[in-house]
Amino acid sequence: MTAEEPGTAGEGQPAIVMEGDDITLKKDGGVLKLVKKEGSGTELPMTGDKVSVHYVGTLLDGTKFDSSRDRGEKFSFELGKGQVIKAWDLGVATMKVGEVSQLICKPEYAYGSAGSPPNIPPNAILVFEVELFEFRGEDITEDEDGGIIRRIISKGEGYSKPNEGATVEVTLEGTFEGRIFDQRGVKFEIGDCESLNLPAGVETALMAMEQGEESLFTIAPKYGYGSTGNAQFNIPPSATLQYKIKLTAFEKAKESWEMNTSEKLEQSSIVKEKGTQYFKGGKFKQAAVQYKKIVSWLEHETSLQEEDKQKAQALKLAAHLNLAMCYLKLQEQSQALENCNKALELDATNEKALFRRAEALFAMKEFEQARDDFQKVMQLYPTNKAARAQVALCQRHMKEQHEKDKRLYANMFQKFAERDAKKEAEKVKEGKDESKMDNEENEAQEKMEA
Repeated sequence: MTAEEPGTAGEGQPAIVMEGDDITLKKDGGVLKLVKKEGSGTELPMTGDKVSVHYVGTLLDGTKFDSSRDRGEKFSFELGKGQVIKAWDLGVATMKVGEVSQLICKPEYAYGSAGSPPNIPPNAILVFEVELFEFRGEDITEDEDGGIIRRIISKGEGYSKPNEGATVEVTLEGTFEGRIFDQRGVKFEIGDCESLNLPAGVETALMAMEQGEESLFTIAPKYGYGSTGNAQFNIPPSATLQYKIKLTAFEKAKESWEMNTSEKLEQSSIVKEKGTQYFKGGKFKQAAVQYKKIVSWLEHETSLQEEDKQKAQALKLAAHLNLAMCYLKLQEQSQALENCNKALELDATNEKALFRRAEALFAMKEFEQARDDFQKVMQLYPTNKAARAQVALCQRHMKEQHEKDKRLYANMFQKFAERDAKKEAEKVKEGKDESKMDNEENEAQEKMEA
């Protein structure tokens, strides 16, 4: 669509002709796009992508009101998130890398009847020359480490997203190096993905999605199948995966604030049993997810009746003890240590908490502290033969460490002594050389005088 409507030229400024293709969904002529320089490739930015552009903004009479080029700094924003005027979200979404285009924007797609004082008057038609330099997907990881990149194919509805424990219905397609290795529709609970042979990154992806959304995710090995790969799907170690996921429907799990005390206690008992089943099946990560729910539901419950208080105390203690065991199995010693300490805050002489803390410390090579905990277990629970054996093991490791340190320091001191002796020898040699030179100079002087 092309429209020609000459603007009113300002003094010394050329009028801008209203021409270009109408790129609005309504085809109301609100944004006209004219390509001035073709871009490269075929790929276009998607909703949520971070785009980087240069732009020059003018009024219809050619008066410049803003320019990133004048500032010498490119402008970046997330496409389709309402961070810029509507015309930009529409226009940049149609551009290729390297493309330069002119966008003529009617007020309803720009700053409307209010304008943007002092440079943009009310009801102003604006003209932008935009150059697209790059675009990249949205990093949805908590640490923003680039491990899961999302590119939205079609937006979802509303603002609500699945939470941990939510029941989701999805269709997904997993690919590796262009090969589809997994294609199915599934319904499951967030926290249960590994039982379906799905990587943890899929759950992270789902918890960032809206209902009805379809997106493409690039998942790094850390959030995929890791350093082991996946034999069932013929995925090698350290593989980067792509998943196309559509979130068809979901039902959020109740948050802590949505449940009364009775519901929290009831649900805690249910997920404790579920966690135990996962643990028995060797699914330690899934078990940990269940036990963590108990902690999140009950850790801030303070105004409880005595009977409920005792139930909550027992459930929290069991959750921390079981979490510690899960983390020991997963070789995440610091997490195990943290949960043992929390268990001991609830029961200072708990046998399992002391023993598991000692195990974590032993794995961290903190042999002296581990021995102290094992000894405490022996004192409180004399029939615990495992603790007695572990004390002996700790002492052996402490002795080995002591001998190792002794050899290390002995070698270190020997090296220092050798270094000092070498320096002393060099000084003596330098002194002799200087004396020899002095003698030679004296002899030469005497010859000359003779």
